[in-house]
Amino acid sequence: MTRSNAHPALIALGAVGAVGVACAVWGIGIERYLFTVREASVAALAPGTKPLRVLHVSDAHMAPWQHRKQDWLASLADLEPDLVINTGDNLGHRDGLQGIRRSFDAFAGVPGVFVHGSNDVYGPSPRNPLRYFSGPSKRHSEPEHLDTDGLDAYFTDELGWSALNNAAARLSIGDTTVDLFGVDDAHRDWDELDTVPGAIAALGERDASTPLLGVTHAPYQRVLNTFTDLGAQAIFGGHTHGGQVCLPGYGTLVANCDIPLKQAKGLSTWTHSGRSIPLNVSAGCGHSIYAPVRFACRPEATLLTLTARDTPA
Repeated sequence: MTRSNAHPALIALGAVGAVGVACAVWGIGIERYLFTVREASVAALAPGTKPLRVLHVSDAHMAPWQHRKQDWLASLADLEPDLVINTGDNLGHRDGLQGIRRSFDAFAGVPGVFVHGSNDVYGPSPRNPLRYFSGPSKRHSEPEHLDTDGLDAYFTDELGWSALNNAAARLSIGDTTVDLFGVDDAHRDWDELDTVPGAIAALGERDASTPLLGVTHAPYQRVLNTFTDLGAQAIFGGHTHGGQVCLPGYGTLVANCDIPLKQAKGLSTWTHSGRSIPLNVSAGCGHSIYAPVRFACRPEATLLTLTARDTPA
């Protein structure tokens, strides 16, 4: 019988290394392609209001070569949503608009709205991915400017969607009227919350049964609180990537904004000044081209059905 001379510490180190390699292979080579649709339903609308099927997409960070993601996004048109809400960071490369067109052409004629994330304006830059875990990221100098005008023209002129960057819009969805408002990227301090009440008022008189939905890229608490005060019946946000790299059994490690970690992805309830409303934060379907990994946080879109409450809020 041969006795092993391996030191227990070396064996443990080898085991840790093997686990690390396996996690990297899974996160880089497998999970980031495991696109999923998260379906949920919540009673959020005024009594008597027809259900509203909302497809919530976010954070595509699109590069032109990402054909699997493009094909999957295009296939979501088969869900036949009543409304598409896009919470930003669509572009991830100077030529990303090519992939966005391929992803969303199937939604032409479907009512939709969108807001900007900073990566709809500036391109990503190489950086140490571990810095993501040190807290909300900071601004970087001399970023590459992306084709924001082309993106906006595609969404508005070709798809017929409405921009909600510090703005509001009234949409007709079948025989239902829906009011929506939103802000530009709060992570870059582009949100102009003081202008939003006027934008809503400019829509004209609102019927009590007309849904009012709030849309933001980055779900900072100041935005969520203001939206709640303005009477939003549901809020949609993105930006967090759901943490992107999560710890199994624990969950999100970082949100890249000040939202509580337990609400950094999925459907939850936001409470402020005595009001509680549904909040859906998408984990998004993409990642920076410089951080191509997802771990314990699959890329997603959400099909959220808003239904009527039994009693007034």
